Amino acid sequence: MEQRHEVDLTIIGAGPAGLYAAYYAGFRGMRTAVVDSLPEPGGQVAALYPEKLIYDVAGFPAIKGQELIEQCVEQAAQYDPLYVLGNRAETLTKHDDGTFTIGTHKGVEVATKAVLVTGGIGTFTPRPLPDAAEFEGRGLVYFVRELETMRDKDVLIVGGGDSACDWALNLEGIARSITLIHRRDRFRAHEDSVNKLYESSVRVMTFTEVAQIRGVDQVEEVTVFSNKTDERETIKVQAVVAALGFTSDLGPLKSWDIQIDGRHVLVDTRMQTSIEGVFAAGDITEYEGKVRLIAVGFGEAATAVNNAAVYIDPSARVFPGHSSG
Repeated sequence: MEQRHEVDLTIIGAGPAGLYAAYYAGFRGMRTAVVDSLPEPGGQVAALYPEKLIYDVAGFPAIKGQELIEQCVEQAAQYDPLYVLGNRAETLTKHDDGTFTIGTHKGVEVATKAVLVTGGIGTFTPRPLPDAAEFEGRGLVYFVRELETMRDKDVLIVGGGDSACDWALNLEGIARSITLIHRRDRFRAHEDSVNKLYESSVRVMTFTEVAQIRGVDQVEEVTVFSNKTDERETIKVQAVVAALGFTSDLGPLKSWDIQIDGRHVLVDTRMQTSIEGVFAAGDITEYEGKVRLIAVGFGEAATAVNNAAVYIDPSARVFPGHSSG
């Protein structure tokens, strides 16, 4: 790959919001670069949930994560964005003329007229299951990239969020048996998913935690216990999915002098950050009333691109929308 590129808009993050931004920027006539530390487009969705069904994209009652990414890539492809993959954006330099230079950890430089950050939750690391590291890759996983890997297995899922519930439901008809345990009786997952979970064949055990995982070369059984009564039960399983959530880190973004609230970038109604000419969209953003849905990220990306176009050329028209191209 060449070490220096010149574009109109640089998008940092190749998840759904970033890919949609690449499409919409092309529609607005901008030459676009998409920078991502992962080797393939798709961000967190492709890396962690390629076979997970997604329900919050308009027009699709349900769509698998990888299929959504493939369609987003195809949509953007008509405008031929430049992909700078396997490169983590490290430095941001703003010049006197209002343009920027993005530098990556591999020494690639992208000269750009505006910047759009669509970094999702940043660098993400799964929360580990305590005292279980020796079984990682030997039956213990933190996400299910391919549902077929669980074919005809007895599966234990640990967690009470959307991922735990979705995997439990998606594995019905694939796994031989599914048990889901959660340390309390209130779930973080959407109510509809929880209702479907209780209506399914999945065995749900609340106020329950892992006491010990045992096995020789692979997971063979797990002892669980009630955190209310200390009653214990040993369950024969060949796979454990620890869906305990993730810790995230904004990494180099924290050194860019962008105003940050916790793990999120603050934006105004134009999706502009505290640096003029640097915009943000998707899960990484924060503002009053924020809702973290993929569908919301698409709208934010379009808003950001519109306003980036005006930043680049103040005479540019902000498109209120289009229905027929």
